[in-house]
Amino acid sequence: MTRSSTSLVIALGMAVGMFLLNSSASRTAVGAPETIQDAKSQSHGGKLEGTWRVQVIQRNCQTGAELRTFPAMLTFAQGGTLTGTTTAFPVALRSPDHGVWNYNGQRSYRAVSEAFLFSPAGAWVSTQRITQAIQVGPGQNDFTSDATVEFFDTLGNTTSTACATAVATRME
Repeated sequence: MTRSSTSLVIALGMAVGMFLLNSSASRTAVGAPETIQDAKSQSHGGKLEGTWRVQVIQRNCQTGAELRTFPAMLTFAQGGTLTGTTTAFPVALRSPDHGVWNYNGQRSYRAVSEAFLFSPAGAWVSTQRITQAIQVGPGQNDFTSDATVEFFDTLGNTTSTACATAVATRME
């Protein structure tokens, strides 16, 4: 290798190194977490993760009057996914919930989940979407939520909406 080609290789190596260093610095400069703990606190506060026993109160959307109550279970996983199940429908008529959640700050979260609904013959007839505003209590072992529930036909058209509130305790 000649002296000029060696100098070129060193110059290219330095240029690539500077590019990588600048790329890393710019990611950190825009607020990228520097540690796992920082990532946890910035992404969701680390307070909603886990499994919760939920008591759902279906309400009249106009008056707020209680229509019925039923238990459910929700599991919020690290990374922002959730799964759940409810006793509001027979198991054969509704799939489990699958969804996502995010941290809004100050013990406040937003979650959206969907489940498939089936006819007694087993045909898929609609989809249920639940959008929740969740507030975790100061002790981090309880939460309350307000929810909008939407039902869609198999073509994605809204067929009805409902309202609910809920109280939950962390399963330990």
